[in-house]
Amino acid sequence: MTIFRPNTDRTRAPADWSGAHRWNIRIYYEDTDAGGVVFYANYLKFMERARTEWLRSLGVNQQELSATQGLIFIVSELSIEYKSPAMLDDEVSVLSLVTQIGRASMHFFQRVIRQDRILAQGQIRVGCVNRETLRPAAIPADIHQLINVSSTSLR
Repeated sequence: MTIFRPNTDRTRAPADWSGAHRWNIRIYYEDTDAGGVVFYANYLKFMERARTEWLRSLGVNQQELSATQGLIFIVSELSIEYKSPAMLDDEVSVLSLVTQIGRASMHFFQRVIRQDRILAQGQIRVGCVNRETLRPAAIPADIHQLINVSSTSLR
């Protein structure tokens, strides 16, 4: 079993979030426990959806990537910090910022916020892998370029 030990340089919250992708979501009953508080694992779902919507905003269709090139993205590491609860009917935003991109992986810093209050934040490493073998594979050059151009944190 591998225990995630964050690299402090990579996991420090970015100072500038101006280039972050924003995805808004309403908190529904199904997202909460009996007390109306968002269940902790749902923050990971919100972050996953936000990364998918970010890729979609760049014109990357993950089903097409899988079908035509046999490539998928998987989470290989994560660390999350919970700061304040989201509640039933809240409207929250998930901010997603690529902080590092390699040949076959990307590092994200993501925040779930309500107005300006941080509810949860996490560092996520996403790997590009071959769908059949689940072995690391290079991020296609055109997608790599799109990510570099769209991510002000990488400049």
